[in-house]
Amino acid sequence: QELFTIPAFPRPLPQIGWFGIVALASWVTFAVAGWRSLLLVVPSFLAFGFLGLWEDSIDTLIITAVAVALCVIVGVPVGIWMAHNKTVSAVVTPVLDVMQTMPSFSYLLPIVIIFSIGSAAAIVVIFIYAAPPVIRITAHGIASVSAATLEATSSLGQTRWQRLKDVELPMAKKTIIVGVNQTTMAALAMAIIAGYIDSPGLGGNVLSALQRNQLGNAAVAGVAIVLMAIMLDRTTSAASERSEKATRSGSANPQWRRLGLVGGGVATLVAVWLSNTRRGFNVFPSSPDLGTPIANVVDDFADWMLRNLSGFTSSIQVNFTNYFLNPLQDLIANSPWYVSGVMILAIAMVVGGWRALAFSTLCLAGVYYLDLWNDAMVTVTSVLVATVVVMVISVVLGVMMGRSRMADRAIRPLLDAAQTIPAFIYLIPILILFGPNRFTAIIAGVIYAVPTATKLIADGIRGVSPTTVEAAESSGTSRLQMITKVQIPMAKASLVLATNQGLLYVLSMVVLGGMVGAGALGGDIVTGFRQGSFVGRGLAASVTVVLIGIMLDRITRYGAQASQSASSH
Repeated sequence: QELFTIPAFPRPLPQIGWFGIVALASWVTFAVAGWRSLLLVVPSFLAFGFLGLWEDSIDTLIITAVAVALCVIVGVPVGIWMAHNKTVSAVVTPVLDVMQTMPSFSYLLPIVIIFSIGSAAAIVVIFIYAAPPVIRITAHGIASVSAATLEATSSLGQTRWQRLKDVELPMAKKTIIVGVNQTTMAALAMAIIAGYIDSPGLGGNVLSALQRNQLGNAAVAGVAIVLMAIMLDRTTSAASERSEKATRSGSANPQWRRLGLVGGGVATLVAVWLSNTRRGFNVFPSSPDLGTPIANVVDDFADWMLRNLSGFTSSIQVNFTNYFLNPLQDLIANSPWYVSGVMILAIAMVVGGWRALAFSTLCLAGVYYLDLWNDAMVTVTSVLVATVVVMVISVVLGVMMGRSRMADRAIRPLLDAAQTIPAFIYLIPILILFGPNRFTAIIAGVIYAVPTATKLIADGIRGVSPTTVEAAESSGTSRLQMITKVQIPMAKASLVLATNQGLLYVLSMVVLGGMVGAGALGGDIVTGFRQGSFVGRGLAASVTVVLIGIMLDRITRYGAQASQSASSH
């Protein structure tokens, strides 16, 4: 921060100003992702300044970069280890479940006690939340490498390290990049929570604006976060594609590119020197101001929605709740505990077999012991409903993206926006339209979980062998038959992983549900965080959320394994 955003005493300004930062970002982007990515990176950096959020945006990038680097350094090796060792996978998976499902409010206090408030605590919080995706998806990518390919490499006498370096990592590269992208998106999504512990960056702007009921100002900070997410997502994807093309062609550094790197490096050094010695190149210009008009438009739009749409949307909420949500809740949550417990255990046995039954029994026993059974079942009802909606949307969008690059380019920015814009921002218009209730919490969970599930399904559809697709086309298969009989069945592993991640991402939003009137476990956690006399109940609710997450994870995971073993026989 002292280098880029905070004055370094005795200087009144940072060492490197906005002009030098833009030049450095441009040169690094050209080096790793090619010149086309500059068309996104440079305007994005300039937009941070024109929105009036230059320093906070750069602070967010610094915190995110450090946290994501830590996640990748730790996560990729752990994911590889899990793919190669079932014992390690069995030990690490429950830890990932806890990291991914434990509400972040529950571990904010102990982390602040250990690390104090500020950047260090923020990085730890982001790591806990953002590391699981890259670990899980790396393990999935390595485990998905064809067994026939591995046998062929073993017959050639390759060592384990050579097989990993020359075969497994290159073949799983695209999937691992998806994991890195998901970790980056998750890290940015934690910006709002990190603001609670005084993390530098845009989270503080969002919280401050929402506390003053300034939806427009909060939306401006959300726009900056979304631009950041799209920029990082496109740059990492472009870097991966460029590296793959260079490897295939054997010409990673043609002469023109070397000249461009050298010339760009010299220009970057000049820009850094100017930003260090000239105030106009250090402090971002105050005009044009794009933030104020955007904030005004958002505030006006919120007022219009409240006046014209709230009646119609309220009727949608009432009908959905009365005819779908309430009957399911009566079946699961309002039945005697032993009836709903036996029903869940029977489903676990049918879907996942004895191992799923054993885990579910232990988890349900823990929920019963913590004396939060009814709240837990209400939460399970909402999570299941939201997950069904998530998977319906994700399968449709994922198939479209996997089959068409044009659809991918059109849909992916929307997914990035939904995944990274702080949920507090889009919750306000949802609250205006639907009011504080379970339906609003379900919508928030769906918005948050759809991007991850969709991207995983798209990756699976895209990974279906072109030879298989061509063979199906040559036999006269229609488009619908291709999707339902070939691509979706062959992408079953990705579909199961998407369902698993969708469940966990929806479950991770229960605290937000408690803040918008959904009650149940989310309400218990929020009450415990706000009122010291209820901290014990809040912690018990957090543990209950983790137990539910582990139970649902094991049922889906073991169900997938049983399905795969049945199909192989």
